[in-house]
Amino acid sequence: MGGVGNDGAPAHVVLGRLGAPWGVQGWLKVESYTDPPEAILDYPVWSLSVAGEFAPSRDVQVLGGRPHGGKRTVLVRLAGIDSPEAARGYGTLEVLVPRAALPPAGPNEYYWVDLLGMEAVTLDGVVLGRVSHFVELPANPVVVVRHGAKEHWVPMAPEHIRRVDHAARRIEMDWDPTL
Repeated sequence: MGGVGNDGAPAHVVLGRLGAPWGVQGWLKVESYTDPPEAILDYPVWSLSVAGEFAPSRDVQVLGGRPHGGKRTVLVRLAGIDSPEAARGYGTLEVLVPRAALPPAGPNEYYWVDLLGMEAVTLDGVVLGRVSHFVELPANPVVVVRHGAKEHWVPMAPEHIRRVDHAARRIEMDWDPTL
């Protein structure tokens, strides 16, 4: 994931993806992955990266922004981009910030990026596999744990995610390994 900290977490975190130009002054639509979506604007400098590379290629200063129409859409004005033509070259780049810039998670809250790759075990110590990715579903997100060809889709809920040990890179789950 392009630079990993001492605790195994990535050095940068993807917070969104740039989209189409908006308006005549070079604003861009952004699909925000933050909650709430406008929280992406709390970071005054963004690192931009080609999707999937997780390594920043250039930094840009955020000059302004606001929520827009869609549920997860934010409009943003970036330094050095002042026309729709200039903005077109930025579409589909990912927005990254240093992991260290994120505020601490609250009790029983987790940044998904910190959980990726952790070993998942049942309350009895049976290994379920490693955290592969997350899927947003209407009821609640799920953590996908892979062990070989087997996948466990575990709801991200306190009754299933019992303990996260960041130092040991291990998650204890109340989950039936036969499911």
